Amino acid sequence: MITLFLIPVYILFSFYICRWLFRWMNACHRWFQKKWMKMVIVAAYAFASSTIIISFLLPVSPVQRVLKRIGNYWLGVLLYILLVILVVDLIRIVLKKTKWITPEVLHSRRTFVVSGALCICVIAAVSIYGITNARHIRTTTYNVEINKDGGKIADLKIALAADLHLGYSIGPYHMEQMVEKINAMDADIVLIAGDIFDNEYEAIRDPDRIISILREIKSKYGVYACYGNHDIQEKILVGFTFPGEEKKQSDPRMDELLEKSGITLLRDESLLIDDSFYLVGRPDYRKPGRGIDIRKSPEEVVEGLDMMKPVIVLEHEPVEMEELAEAGVDMQLCGHTHDGQLWPGTITINLFWENPCGYLKKGNMHSIVTSGIGVYGPAMRVGSRSEVCEINVDFDDM
Repeated sequence: MITLFLIPVYILFSFYICRWLFRWMNACHRWFQKKWMKMVIVAAYAFASSTIIISFLLPVSPVQRVLKRIGNYWLGVLLYILLVILVVDLIRIVLKKTKWITPEVLHSRRTFVVSGALCICVIAAVSIYGITNARHIRTTTYNVEINKDGGKIADLKIALAADLHLGYSIGPYHMEQMVEKINAMDADIVLIAGDIFDNEYEAIRDPDRIISILREIKSKYGVYACYGNHDIQEKILVGFTFPGEEKKQSDPRMDELLEKSGITLLRDESLLIDDSFYLVGRPDYRKPGRGIDIRKSPEEVVEGLDMMKPVIVLEHEPVEMEELAEAGVDMQLCGHTHDGQLWPGTITINLFWENPCGYLKKGNMHSIVTSGIGVYGPAMRVGSRSEVCEINVDFDDM
């Protein structure tokens, strides 16, 4: 229903953009006033703006993949077109009301041409930066002390990744970077906190290549993962899903890809690693997936565990932190938030999550949320970064 409401809004906004673009072109030079030039601009804009819908309707094919990628880039560009136009219109209204600039200067052809050129430069610069920034993965390091006996392990190095979003925008290039960063850490254990896939298994261009890359991950205790809210098979249009009676769950091919990659999927279950610490993998908070109707409560998660040993919980969304801390969990590792991914979302994300990204101490529990590897929707990152987390844990039984 929301998608149907947004379509006419999207069309009206497109007309609004074209109106200002044509006014600016007419003011720049007579050459831009030619009919054929306007037709070229309209055709280019119509193509870019329609790729989102067309790629959604087409079956998976090389052409559909190209259109989908263009559409994902366009979503990010469109966001900053909207923001820049709104800011410029607001500035124009303020200047008109306050009369800081004379009406002659404010409405002059020169002012209009220069301000329009600046808008285009800002939109282009931010978009190019966002695209290139999303393609570069960094390493973020945390040092944590857990006041419990680690048994055979005095210290533990964890490599934490999340939100791979394998699909149209994320593929072998990003996975090679991720594996290189993880192996450079010489991690004891590798954990992937959900959203490994981007809803559509068919969106992965070369699953065999992805498997061969992921199998190169090296660690002492292995690679473990939990599923997130996008690790299910469903079509998505501009970030919105479509309701249905059937329970949404992962495509069996997703599970198979993880198994072939040497990644152990945890579904509301715990493992005792080297008789030293517990690793608990939880299903997604909102979409627990196959075989699980209601996921375990924090109390049920630790039931039967030796709480004298460290307990590390891996899950997708950073929720139920207080309850987990009260249950005696020592560390919760999550993703999901993307740290807002695109400004100004990087600011507003703080309104929705107690720990939107980074480190937070909740009682005696350490919470670490990674901004993730991939992107969702717009294939850009502005104000956030793609990362793998290196978490150095010292066990100290005081």
